[in-house]
Amino acid sequence: MENNRRNAAVRSDVLLNIGLGLMFALGIAFTAFMLAVSWGGAYWLFTTAVAVVVCGLTLLRGHRRVWPAAAGLTVAAGAIATSMATELPQEPAPTTALALAVLIGSALRALPTPSAVCIAVGGVAVIALSWLPGPSAVTVLATVLMAGGLAAGPLLRVLAPVRSSGTPIAWRT
Repeated sequence: MENNRRNAAVRSDVLLNIGLGLMFALGIAFTAFMLAVSWGGAYWLFTTAVAVVVCGLTLLRGHRRVWPAAAGLTVAAGAIATSMATELPQEPAPTTALALAVLIGSALRALPTPSAVCIAVGGVAVIALSWLPGPSAVTVLATVLMAGGLAAGPLLRVLAPVRSSGTPIAWRT
């Protein structure tokens, strides 16, 4: 019985990651196209590289893994600082912000409390850093998406708890 639940959980994780991967690929391609059309030149390369790295880290997340969330927040903070220091499009781009929201929400749901708090603080810091260049539609969208991850993670921690082994706890009816 336990094996069947674990296999079902693995299958659902794989399907979820396939869906996320497709959504990330479409979002990255659309953002790159829009930047190439509006900014011209090679401005789209930096945003695309950042999005590919953060989305890849999101697909590597797992139960009880701190490093993908910490690395994603670090990459996003570095991208924001780089875009502020140079003439690059404002970061985090929408697809990057969505990937960060998934990373943050997943970490807040499954990690031990001290690690989850560190990830939450890092998420708030990235949101605050993104507002330093000034308000824009990109900043507002990133804030809404990442705030959603900050809200959904603790909510899922209560409504859909995870065992220390990483497997979801099934509610018995």
